[in-house]
Amino acid sequence: MAPEPGSLAEYFDGWYAAKTVSPVVDEIHQRHFGLPPQLLSTSSLPWDGIAEVVAELRLAPGRTLVDLACGRGGYGLEIAARTGARLTGVDFSAEAVRQAREQSAATDFRVGDLAATGLDPGSADAVLCVDSIQFAPQQDAAYQEIARILAPAGRVVLTCWEPLDRDDPRVLPRLRPVDLRAGLDAAGFRDVQVAERPGWRAREKAMWQEAVALDPGDDPALRSFYDEGVRTLETFSLFRRVIATATAASA
Repeated sequence: MAPEPGSLAEYFDGWYAAKTVSPVVDEIHQRHFGLPPQLLSTSSLPWDGIAEVVAELRLAPGRTLVDLACGRGGYGLEIAARTGARLTGVDFSAEAVRQAREQSAATDFRVGDLAATGLDPGSADAVLCVDSIQFAPQQDAAYQEIARILAPAGRVVLTCWEPLDRDDPRVLPRLRPVDLRAGLDAAGFRDVQVAERPGWRAREKAMWQEAVALDPGDDPALRSFYDEGVRTLETFSLFRRVIATATAASA
C-alpha cells in the first residue's frame, strides 16, 4: 500500500531512497559515531551507546527483540548479532523496510506504526526505539503499544531528545511533548530510569557542523543532510540528549 501523499511515511520513503545513490552521508555519519561501514544507521546512537543499550536490554540468546522505527535495520541487526536474539523490525517507511530486508532476508522486517505494530501481545522480550518516539502522532499510544507487545518483566530502551523548555516557541511541535519518564510511567512501566548523555550530543553537533560546511550541489541526500544540519544547529541548545530504560509490569 502506498503511503498517504504528504505523510511522514512518504517523506521518509524518499529520504531513504536518496541514500542508496549517495553514500557520502552514511560515511560522515559512521565516522562521527564510530560505526562500522556495514551498520546502516538512521539516527544518532554511537558505537559506545550500542554497548550500553545491549547491557540494558538484558537479552538472552533466542529471546525476541523488537526494534521500533527500525529504519534500515542497522542497530537492531547489530544488537541481535551481539546477543543471539531473534529480531523483528517495524518501520512506517516501506522503503526503509525494503532496504532492511536486503541487509538480512532472514529477519522479520515489516511495515507498521509506532502505535500499531501488528505484533501479538506479549510477543517481545525487549523493545528498542532509537530517536523516534516523537514521530507517533499520539505519543501516549506509542508507549501503550510498547507495553502491549512486551512480555511480563520485559525490558525497553528508548533514546531521544527532550526540550529544556517545552514552552519555547522554537521547539518543534513534534518534539515539544517528548518526556520519556512521563510516557513510560503513564504506560505502567516500573524501574524507569532516564539519563542525559552529553557526550552523544557533542558528537551530533560535530556531525551537523560538518554537514553545513558541505556544498550539497544537486545531490538530494546531501541537500537533505545540509538542510537538516542548518535547522538542527539553529535550535541545538534547546534540547538534551537522553536514554531511558524501564521494565514492563509483571503478570
